[in-house]
Amino acid sequence: MSAQSIEAAEFPTLIALLRERAARHPDRTAFIFMDDGENESQTLTFGQLEQRVRAVAARLQALGAANQRALLLYPPGLEFIVAFLGCVYARVVAVPAYPPRTNQNLRRLKTVIEDAGAAWVLTTTPLLSNLEVQFERVPELGKMQWLSTDNIPVEARDTWKEPDVNGETLAFLQYTSGSTGTPKGVMVSHGNVLHNERMIQQTFGHSERTVFAGWLPLFHDMGLIGNVLQPLYLGIKSVLMPPAAFIQKPARWLHAISRYRATTSGGPNFAYDLCARKVSPEQRMGLDLSSWEVAFNGAEPIRASTVLRFMETFKDYGLKSSALYPCYGMAETTLVVSGGVPKKRPFICNVQAAALEQGRIVEVDGGSTGPGGDGTHALVYSGRSGLEKVRIVEPTNRTVCAEDQVGEIWVSSASVAQGYWNRPAQTEETFRAYLQDTGEGPFLRTGDLGFFRGEDLVITGRLKDIIIIRGRNHYPQDIEQTVEECHPALKASGGAAFSVTVEDEERLVIVQEVERSYLRNLDVDDVVGSIRQAVSESHELHVHAVVLIKTSSIPKTSSGKIQRHACRKGFLDKSLNTVGEWVESLQEDTLANPAWAAAPAGRTEEDIQNWLLGRMAQYLGIKAEEIDIKDPFERYGLDSAVAVSLTGELAGWLGREFEPTLFWEHPSAEILAKHLVNELKP
Repeated sequence: MSAQSIEAAEFPTLIALLRERAARHPDRTAFIFMDDGENESQTLTFGQLEQRVRAVAARLQALGAANQRALLLYPPGLEFIVAFLGCVYARVVAVPAYPPRTNQNLRRLKTVIEDAGAAWVLTTTPLLSNLEVQFERVPELGKMQWLSTDNIPVEARDTWKEPDVNGETLAFLQYTSGSTGTPKGVMVSHGNVLHNERMIQQTFGHSERTVFAGWLPLFHDMGLIGNVLQPLYLGIKSVLMPPAAFIQKPARWLHAISRYRATTSGGPNFAYDLCARKVSPEQRMGLDLSSWEVAFNGAEPIRASTVLRFMETFKDYGLKSSALYPCYGMAETTLVVSGGVPKKRPFICNVQAAALEQGRIVEVDGGSTGPGGDGTHALVYSGRSGLEKVRIVEPTNRTVCAEDQVGEIWVSSASVAQGYWNRPAQTEETFRAYLQDTGEGPFLRTGDLGFFRGEDLVITGRLKDIIIIRGRNHYPQDIEQTVEECHPALKASGGAAFSVTVEDEERLVIVQEVERSYLRNLDVDDVVGSIRQAVSESHELHVHAVVLIKTSSIPKTSSGKIQRHACRKGFLDKSLNTVGEWVESLQEDTLANPAWAAAPAGRTEEDIQNWLLGRMAQYLGIKAEEIDIKDPFERYGLDSAVAVSLTGELAGWLGREFEPTLFWEHPSAEILAKHLVNELKP
C-alpha cells in the first residue's frame, strides 16, 4: 500500500478498519510488546488480533453488555488493545483506566466509575485475583460485573455478530487526567478517531514504511490514539513497552528505536529531558537513531532548551534535527490539533517577556532558550493544523485577535469530540462556542493560549489553571482539597496549587493558610510532611515547595475566589505573608558524578538504608538525616515516577532486576532494606 492509498483510505468505523487490515495482511506483525523494555514478550499479527477481538466481542454480546460502559483495568500489554477493540466490536463503550496499586488513594477511580455509570470491568485473570482485595476499599468494584478477557478461547469468535455502528457511534470515554473531584469523560466517536488518524497520517507524513516505537500509557489519549490506533490505521508495526520500563532506564526507549529502525516515536517534553540527563555515554553505545524521522513532543509545555539539549546530546548517534517534531492537541480533539515545523525555518520564537505577560507578541532577535533573565522568552512552534480550523480568540468578547495578540485557541473539526459524558452545561460551554462578531462556529474552547506566526501555531500558556506535569493534567482545586484535609492546622478554602518552571521542568508549589489557633505553636516540619505525603498518595506528584501563610492573607478576588496567579507571583517575588516555608534543595544530578553507582561495600541492611536515604535526598531535595527509616516513603513526597526511577538505579547498584512496584510493596527504608537483604541471600 502506498502513502497515497493510505491517505485516500476511508473507513466508516473502527470495525471496518480492523477487518480490512486483517483481511489484507493477516500475517503481518501488528504489535510487539516488551515487558522489560528489552526482550519481546508478546506479539500479534493483524489476523491474530482480529480473531481475538471478535472472541472478546462475542463474549460481551452473549453477556448482554452491548451499549453499556466497561471499565478497562489492564497492566501494560497487548491484552489492553484486544479488550479495547473487543468493546468496539461489541458496541460497548470502553472506559480506559489504570489498575490501582496497593495502598493507592482510590478516590479518582471511584469517581470515574460513578460518573461513567460503568456496569462492567474488563481485566486479566491474574489481575482480577489481585483486584479482589480492593473490593473492600472500593465497594463499587465488587458490585460490577467482571470479565477476564485473556482466557476467552479464540473459537468464540464464530458467534460474533457485527453490530449496527456508524461514525457517530460512541467508541470510548477518555477521562481527563488528574481530576478527582470533577472527572470529565470526553465522548469520542468512531468518526472522531478516524478523522484524527487521517490528520495524524497527513500531518506527520506517515506511509507504509512508517514504524512506531513507544512507551506511552495505552489508557492515555497519546498512547492509545498515537501508538496503537495510528499504526492500525496505517496497517504497520508498533513496538511497545511499559512506561515503567522507560522510567527505570530511559535508554531502553532509544535502543528500541535503534533496534527496530523506528521512524516515529515520542512523548511529553519530560521524556526528552530525562534522556538528555539520564542516558549515560556508556548507555549510548551502539545507538543508531538515523531512522527516526518524527520525534514528536507534546502533551505538556515544550521547552526550547530541552529540545536543543536533546539534539546536542544525541546528534552524534544519527539523530537528525529535522526529526524534532513539536505538536499540540488534547483529549477533547481526540488527540492532535497541529504538528511539525517548516524545515527551513527556526522552530523557536523569541519574544519580549514583559509584552507577553500583557498578551502582546513582540519578537526579538536571539535571546535565551527559556524565560530568560535577559527579558526574553523562547517559545516553540507547534506546527500547522492539518484538517482542523483554528482561530485565536479574545476570550472575553469572543472576537478574533489581531496578529500580534495572544488569545485563546479555538478549534473546529470532525476530530473534536462529542462533549463531556452526562455534562450538558459544560459541554455547551466548552464545545459549542461561537464568534461574537461573525457567528462562526461551533468551536471547541481549548482553554490554551497562543498565537499564529504565518500558518504555525505557537502555544504561550493556559487560560485555565490546569497544572501539567509529566504530560498529565492535574486540577488545582483537587490538589487544594487534598492539602486542606491532610492536617488540622490548615484552613479550609485557604490554599492555592500552581506550577513554576525550575530547570526547564514544571514543578508543583503549594501556598496554604494556617488556622489562627495554630499560628503560635506551628510545627512547620510536621505540616509540610503531611502535605507532601497527602499529595504524593492522592495525586502521585512531588511537591517542590510549600509556603504556609497567615490566616486570611491569601490573595482573593472581590467575590472571594482564590487568585492562583497572584499567589504564584507572590511566591516568585517573596511577597506572601509567610509563617513557615519549605523549598526542596535542588542538587546537581549525581549521574554527572555517579559515585552512588559503585558496587556496594556490603549487602547489610545499613548499607542499603544509607543508599536509599542518599538517593532519596538527592531526588527529593531534602537532607538524608531528615528521613526517618521507619516513615513511609510517601511522607517525603516520593511520587511514582521517582519510585520507578529509583528501582532502576537500585537494580544497577545491586546487579539484579526488580519489579517497578518494589517501593510500593515495601513502603519504608527499613522495610525495603530488610526485604532486599533476604532477597540477596545466596
